[in-house]
Amino acid sequence: MNARSGDNVVLAILLSLLALVLFDMMGLIIKYLSPRYGAAELSAYRNFFGVFPSVIALWSSPGWHRAGRPWRIRQWRLGLMRGVYVTFAQFLFYYSLGKLAFATASTITYANAVFMTALAVPLLGERVGLMRWAAVLLGFAGVLLVMKPGSDSFTPDALAPLGAAFLYALTGVSARQMDSAVPSALINLYSVVAALVGALALALLSGGFTPLAQWSDLGWIAAMGGFGGTAVLCLVASYRMTEQSNLAPFSYFGIPIAFVAGWLVFDETPWADLFPGAFFIAGGGLMIVWRERIRSRAGRRISN
Repeated sequence: MNARSGDNVVLAILLSLLALVLFDMMGLIIKYLSPRYGAAELSAYRNFFGVFPSVIALWSSPGWHRAGRPWRIRQWRLGLMRGVYVTFAQFLFYYSLGKLAFATASTITYANAVFMTALAVPLLGERVGLMRWAAVLLGFAGVLLVMKPGSDSFTPDALAPLGAAFLYALTGVSARQMDSAVPSALINLYSVVAALVGALALALLSGGFTPLAQWSDLGWIAAMGGFGGTAVLCLVASYRMTEQSNLAPFSYFGIPIAFVAGWLVFDETPWADLFPGAFFIAGGGLMIVWRERIRSRAGRRISN
């Protein structure tokens, strides 16, 4: 594990794990509300309540204050385009939560790591070696094992979280295209605001907003946005405490966490759907992380 001077690796890992739990709590609420509200509506609510934690994250960013608290960025079009990606990624993922077992939908979205590696070639001009291509193939094999195309258990709804994974990967790759001097919190705020506008438009185009079925749903909706926004705050804080490569391996703890959450809340135990495909997806992602850390160490040695 690489640690820079001033890093707080343990706290960063704990915050990233807390973010996974909060994201799953958000997803559980989305699944609970899905029978009464559409995916676009839930996405709009999520982004509305998510604006406030994003503003807090930006205001607490020392880099933003040192730069004179700018609101405009040179690549503002790219920043807004990331919000478009998030809009459709959320729509597909939230739709899948209403159609599939919670752990199944969540696990398929972890394919975003292999998508990011594949997209880095045409979009970032990176050279991907044999090891990372092998990781991509392993991850895709895991996705196919979970989705089981051609079998009686396969449904087209399983394509929704896969599409979400692809779009989430696009948001990750596009973040790497942004100027390095721009604070991550400001990039995130652009994406959240654009995603809010996009989700509102998508909800209106798909039939508008459904009246509240019961007043308690308003509390669930607020909690959904609060959990999602706080999870983003935890991730932003953890990324500032240590290198992302130190945190990436722990992101795959989200798969067993999602399985346990779906079992406890919805009594879902999709063993046959998830395994062994989930191991392949996690294995492919961890191979990519391992390879990136080797490259990072080699780069440091050369620079030293």
